[in-house]
Amino acid sequence: MGDIRTGPPQLRPGRALAHTGASGSESPHRSDSRPPQTPRGGRPSDPIGRPGTTPPVPGRPAFLVLLLAIPALLFALITWQVVEDGPLLRVDERVSRALVHPDRVSAALADLGNVEIAVPVLVVALLYAAWRARGTGTDRWWLPSAAAAVLMALVPALVVPLKELTDRPGTAVSPGTGYYPSGHTATAAIAYGAATLLVLPWLRSTRIRRTLVTVYGLLVLGVSFGLVRRGWHWPLDVVGSWCLCTVLLLGFRLFLARLDRR
Repeated sequence: MGDIRTGPPQLRPGRALAHTGASGSESPHRSDSRPPQTPRGGRPSDPIGRPGTTPPVPGRPAFLVLLLAIPALLFALITWQVVEDGPLLRVDERVSRALVHPDRVSAALADLGNVEIAVPVLVVALLYAAWRARGTGTDRWWLPSAAAAVLMALVPALVVPLKELTDRPGTAVSPGTGYYPSGHTATAAIAYGAATLLVLPWLRSTRIRRTLVTVYGLLVLGVSFGLVRRGWHWPLDVVGSWCLCTVLLLGFRLFLARLDRR
């Protein structure tokens, strides 16, 4: 007959080793001192004690590089067609003839890409972002605004030589040469786009942020439509500026993200 005790069951010597590890380690994963067989369990924890991470997979950097590569390749393709007078220009001319219809509305929309209108909007955003960053004690509070100003200065530095290189003739409404890429479209895209990127971090409401991004898109599309509708630019002049400015704005966005991480 086994002995009967009224108290709580007692652990017998040696039985607990099956749960705590034979060598006295307190690892709950194995009953002996051998290393775990799973890759995740075998990796050491990170500096703050979390278990090892999964193997690296393509993430945001690869995605952003792809986003930069696509507009850059499109811009190179369009520029090559303009320089070589390729077949894409025949399609461009037919689209232009179908869209050209000068009126006051198209002229007003195109004027939103004037330096006198777009650059002051950017200046206000530069001052606002610098003021907010300085008020919160941010290191190098002036750097995002300074980078946006440099980005705006890159527009004529890039567009003017490209106009001279391609020497594309204008439309019947706007004779002359040097129309590719569209300077008004580039001015609007960079000025309003950089202003949007500077102001977005200081807006708390998601609805307001989405509204601001939508307004930016409508402004650039309005300027682009006005230029083509008025006959001041070919459609490819506008599309080429979109591609160029997309590369510049994505680079600016990556720069701001790097500052945030620091």
